[in-house]
Amino acid sequence: TSTSTSTSPAAPDPAPLPQPHPLLQAAGTMAQKRPARNLSDRNSWGGLSEGSFSWPLDDETDQRPRPVQILLINDDHSFQLDEEALNRILLSEEVRDREVVALSVAGAFRKGKSFLMDFMLRYMYSKDRSEWLGHSEEPLTGFSWRGGSERETTGIQIWSEVFLVDKPDGQKVAVLLMDTQGTFDSQSTLRDSATVFALSTMISSMQVYNLSQNIQEDDLQHLQLFTEYGRLAMEETSQKPFQSLIFLVRDWSFPYEFNYGLDGGFKFLEKRLKISENQHEELQNVRKHIYSCFTNISCFLMPHPGLKVATNPNFDGRLKEIDDEFVKYLKVLVCWLLSPENLELKEINGNNITGRGLVEYFKAYIKIYQGEELPHPKSMLQATAEANNLAAVAAAKDLYSRKMEEVCGGDKPFLAPNELQNKHSELREESVKQFRAVKKMGGEEFSRRYLQQLEGEMDELYVNYIKHNDSKNIFHAARTPATLFVVIFIMYVTAGVTGFIGVDIVASLCNMIMGLSLITLCTWAYIRYTGEYRELGAVIDQVAGALWDQALFRLYDAATSHRHIYHHTFPAAQPESSADTRKKK
Repeated sequence: TSTSTSTSPAAPDPAPLPQPHPLLQAAGTMAQKRPARNLSDRNSWGGLSEGSFSWPLDDETDQRPRPVQILLINDDHSFQLDEEALNRILLSEEVRDREVVALSVAGAFRKGKSFLMDFMLRYMYSKDRSEWLGHSEEPLTGFSWRGGSERETTGIQIWSEVFLVDKPDGQKVAVLLMDTQGTFDSQSTLRDSATVFALSTMISSMQVYNLSQNIQEDDLQHLQLFTEYGRLAMEETSQKPFQSLIFLVRDWSFPYEFNYGLDGGFKFLEKRLKISENQHEELQNVRKHIYSCFTNISCFLMPHPGLKVATNPNFDGRLKEIDDEFVKYLKVLVCWLLSPENLELKEINGNNITGRGLVEYFKAYIKIYQGEELPHPKSMLQATAEANNLAAVAAAKDLYSRKMEEVCGGDKPFLAPNELQNKHSELREESVKQFRAVKKMGGEEFSRRYLQQLEGEMDELYVNYIKHNDSKNIFHAARTPATLFVVIFIMYVTAGVTGFIGVDIVASLCNMIMGLSLITLCTWAYIRYTGEYRELGAVIDQVAGALWDQALFRLYDAATSHRHIYHHTFPAAQPESSADTRKKK
């Protein structure tokens, strides 16, 4: 553990450099054994994709400081928190009860985030902050590096050693450095990128947004998406949800417009995030959202590190191959970020967070992202295609509803069920044709589920139109009292017959049913007249309907189907023929 002292962020003049920290010296010797092979492995920061050295992350017995992965992304794109590793770092005796400063670097894939983090490590390990850059022949080590075009950093990594720093007021705080997976690589979904960026922003007190060459509108839109995804997972509060955001624009090519460094970055950021009345509403909303999310927003413009860095296949971070101008502003940037007076404590809802508290927030946040409570972020194409298809569904559904209203809606007279069915089929087909005729994004396969949604919604509307149409049928409306009257009549006749022949038990049962039916009829009439106890009225209608469908209607149907038996038993008198009539005469 190292203790830093307050220094000025101004870049010192070149001077003989001291021997490097033993940890970095040993790691540098190992890194020399794995130089990059291809020019394509270079990025403009001189990093070998995500570095040129890989620490032995799987060796838990190794007590050397090293990057430790705490957030893992599984093959099925689910998220897993390594609680044991997180506890080992943040719940150590020296850290758990100290207030925490969490600094994270996030941004696009293969843009030199780990390269910057390793210079921060060199600063934190240096005993002489005026000479913290080390020897010009010293390789850059720390967070994982390797050559190749594939990603190296996945999920979120934190440095295993938490630095204890004395602030100017005498308070000793714990400084945590986090490195994040680059966004928009070829193996990650948009949800993966949004979750990693959101989590790092939620946990950090200082979030460095690493960008290339400029702050473009799509960078701001991605920031809006990621921060909104993080804000959804946090408790609602009147305060801004996140703390400091630092736009780090590397390879800045327009120093004649805005100077390198913090002052030029401030003026450039003010212009880029300016809100004016003649801006489109979409552009205004992006900027308003960013301002509403962060308590502090700043910007730093960095020069290009030089052609030697970009073209040397064996570059391993040695200062002698980096342009002096880049080194000058690198000193300013790192000192500005990590000098004790500029360190910003992690706060949530106005309360400073300790190492112990940060562990609990990590667990709570990852549990939210492991569940399905939050909506999944979508690409611009997918969101536009969904909106396009939903608009087509709404238009086709509106056509169906409008024409069905003309057929049986409102005060239109009762329509025969068969005719209503035919009209439904005709209008359903017409609406489907309209949906298919609309030009939609996403392709036929994507639109198929929206077509199924349209058909399902039209079928639901048809059920409602059937009920509305039936309510206009006077015989349908009178079915409940008619059924009860029939039951009363049958029970009255049955009670009289059984009482006459001496079957008193059956007669008493019939009289009881008749009485209950009469009470039910009176109750139904009261409900219909007053509008009270509508739930009870619905139950009576349901029971009467079931009784009619299951008993009385079947009895009537059986009687009509066996009329030939009655005619055979009681034949009707045949009319006399004309010949018989003449004979009688």
